[in-house]
Amino acid sequence: MADPVSWIVIEKGWTVLDSNGDAVGQVHEVTGDENADIFDGLSITAGMLSKNTYVPSEHVAAIREGEVVLDIPREQAERLEAFTEAAPEEQVLPESSTWYQRLAWWLTGRNR
Repeated sequence: MADPVSWIVIEKGWTVLDSNGDAVGQVHEVTGDENADIFDGLSITAGMLSKNTYVPSEHVAAIREGEVVLDIPREQAERLEAFTEAAPEEQVLPESSTWYQRLAWWLTGRNR
């Protein structure tokens, strides 16, 4: 058995196993804040035509190189909610910024 690793090294395509050791999907996306070391959860996919499922970090029992083990059986993993993307963040320029700073932000698309 491989040694445990940090959530930060989880990559897209890693195998996701249920509590019985059976594969339930693959990692599609990892959610969290690396700077604050906060692991929120995973988006997993069971196949090309299936929707992504969100697995909260509370259900992650172990993380090993190349695989993530859940603490729930397949039946419960299949009933988890669909994954929804977080809303994009928007940066607001201070009122004290000059017109050319605002123009530069607008031209580079940073205001979106």
